[in-house]
Amino acid sequence: MRIGFGEDAHRLEPGRALWLGGVHIPSERGALAHSDGDVILHALCDALLSACALGDIGVLFPDTDAQWKNLQSRVILEAVLERVARAGYRVSQVSGVVTLDRPKLGPHRAAIQAHLAELLSLPEERVGLTFKTSEGLAPDHVQARCVALLEAL
Repeated sequence: MRIGFGEDAHRLEPGRALWLGGVHIPSERGALAHSDGDVILHALCDALLSACALGDIGVLFPDTDAQWKNLQSRVILEAVLERVARAGYRVSQVSGVVTLDRPKLGPHRAAIQAHLAELLSLPEERVGLTFKTSEGLAPDHVQARCVALLEAL
């Protein structure tokens, strides 16, 4: 078995869409990023890559390369899952923590969890999500941390 950890954060800006776990969350502000800025999928990808000692998403999809501008993070996850499989592993369980002051994410938990489970080909009970606020310390950002447990194929 292998375990990996990843994290990601982005500034929130008006006029940007807010994507979390591949789900569009209605919000006046979204993540300012080269891609769609989905902090859950970015943190998850880095956790998967680190578990297999395969670098990070910045190496695979550098934000200095125009071809990745506005890339959907689902595409990044698909590429990472292919690399993890080539390394001889599959995802067994994931757990994530998202920090965001608003909008409140509780009403979106089931949709995000179900979509992550689908993307990872896991039962929903193997996808854990925790939502936190920054208690006003960082109201203009969104952040995610993820842990991934992998097992040999």
